[in-house]
Amino acid sequence: MKKADNQTKEMKVIVIGAGFAGISAASFLAQKGYEVTVLEKNSMAGGRARKFETEGYTFDMGPSWYWMPDIFDRYFEQFGKKVSDYYDLIRLDPSYSIFFGENDIMNIPAKMEDLEAMFEEYEPGSSVNLRKFLKEAAYKYEVGIKEFVFKPSRSLMEFADFRVVKSLFRLQMFQSISTHIRKLFKNEQLIKLLEFPVLFLGATPQNTPAMYSLMNYADLALGTWYPKGGMHKIVEGMVSVAEELGVTFKYNEEVTSIYTSKGKAEKVITANGEYEANIVVGGADYHHIDQKVLEAPNRNYSADYWDKRTMAPSSLLFYLGVNKKLKGLLHHNLFFDADFELHAQEIYEDPKWPSKPLFYVCCASKTDDTIAPEGHENVFVLIPLAPNLEDTEELREKYYNMVMNRLEKLTGQDVRNSVVYKRGYAHRDFKSDYNAFKGNAYGLANTLKQTAILKPSLKNKKVSNLYMTGQLTVPGPGVPPSLISGEVVANEIAKEMKL
Repeated sequence: MKKADNQTKEMKVIVIGAGFAGISAASFLAQKGYEVTVLEKNSMAGGRARKFETEGYTFDMGPSWYWMPDIFDRYFEQFGKKVSDYYDLIRLDPSYSIFFGENDIMNIPAKMEDLEAMFEEYEPGSSVNLRKFLKEAAYKYEVGIKEFVFKPSRSLMEFADFRVVKSLFRLQMFQSISTHIRKLFKNEQLIKLLEFPVLFLGATPQNTPAMYSLMNYADLALGTWYPKGGMHKIVEGMVSVAEELGVTFKYNEEVTSIYTSKGKAEKVITANGEYEANIVVGGADYHHIDQKVLEAPNRNYSADYWDKRTMAPSSLLFYLGVNKKLKGLLHHNLFFDADFELHAQEIYEDPKWPSKPLFYVCCASKTDDTIAPEGHENVFVLIPLAPNLEDTEELREKYYNMVMNRLEKLTGQDVRNSVVYKRGYAHRDFKSDYNAFKGNAYGLANTLKQTAILKPSLKNKKVSNLYMTGQLTVPGPGVPPSLISGEVVANEIAKEMKL
C-alpha cells in the first residue's frame, strides 16, 4: 500500500468528521502523499455507522443493509487490500421478508430462478417483465456507477459527452420510478417490493427518477449481504487502511470554527486546540459547517437555500436486547401492513408524525451469534419519519408501543415482556451526535432537482482550499455513495491543490 512520494507530503490536510466519506477522503489523500489528520466529534470513527456495546449486546447504530458489494471490493482493492482482510461476508438467503398482514409474508429469495418463480406466483407471466426490468436496471447501475457517480458535478460540461447525454434518456431520468414499475407490473405487493428501495431516497416513488431502479438491481441481482460482527467491521477495516497510510485520527475533537485569511482556510479550531491546514475537507454535516462553523462571509449558501432543500427522512430507532429467541423473523424484515402511500405522504409532502407507519426490524442475531448473549436476540427497529419534527419521550414511547403491537400480532408472540435492554434514538440525537440538519438520518433527497450539479457543491466558492464530502453533496446518501464521495473529492484536490 504505497504512498506517493512527492511534494504533497508537505501539505497538511484536516478532514472534519470520521464517517465513511471522511475516512475515504483521508485515505485517498494520504495515498497521494498528503499529511492527513481527521478530527472527529465523537469518541469513535464511523459517524452514523458507529456501534455501542452493553450487557453483552453489540448494536450497529445506523446502516444495517450491505448492498453493492462491488463498491466495497473496489474501495479496498485500491489500497492493495481485500474485504476479506477485515471481515467475512455472508449472503443472506432469503434476503429479507415483507409482512403485508397476518399470514401474508413475502420472503425474497437470493437465487434469481427462485425470485422469478415467486413473481410468477404473485402475477402469472411477470417473470418476463422482471427480466426486462432488471436488464434495464443493470444498465443503469453500470452507467450510473461508472459514468455519473464519479463525476464531481461542478460543471455541465462534465456531462457534455454525447455518450453520456444519450445515456441520460436510457437512464430514464425524466420518468418516475412509480410510472416505470407500474407499466410492467400490476400486482400491488410486487409493486411495493420494487418501490421500497427508494423509500429512503427522500421522495415518493412518484417523484423519484426511474434511474433509481438501479437500486433494484443492487437489491435483487447483487444481493443482500452481512459482514460478520456487524456493519462497524467496515469502519474498522477502513480506519486500519487509513492508519496504515499514515492518517492520524483525533477523537472527541468537535470543530467550532475555521480561521481564514485572504480567502484561504489556515486553521481548524476545536475546543481543545488549533490545527494548521493547507487544505480542509468537511466530512461532517455540510449545513452545519456551512452555517455554523464558517463565518457569514465565507458561507457557500444562504440559510434560505438550505431551508428549501428537500431532505431525506429522519428515523425513530429502537435498539432492543431480547432475552429469548424470536420466531417468524429473518435478519431483515419490512412491515408493510399499513398504507404505503399515506406514510410516504406524511414523510415528504405533509410532514407529521405518521398515522400508521411502515417500519423495519433488523434481527442480526439470526445470522450472527457474536452480537448477543447466548439465547438472546439483538433487535433494531426503525420507523422512517419526516425531518424536523418535535421529538419527545412521550412520542417515542407512543410509537414504540404502536409498532410493537403490530410486530407481536404479525409474528404471533410476546416481545415486549422479554425486552431486557431498550434505547431510543431520533431527531434530537441526530442533531446532538452529528449536527444533522433538521435531524435528518439519510442526507439530501435524491430528487431530479437535487441531482448532480444541482446538489450542494463539493467545493466552497469563497474559501479556495475548503472542500466538502458526504451525504449532502455528490454523489448522494448511502454507504457506497459516501465511499465514492471521499474518492471524488480527493481526486479534485489532487488536481487543484498542488505546491
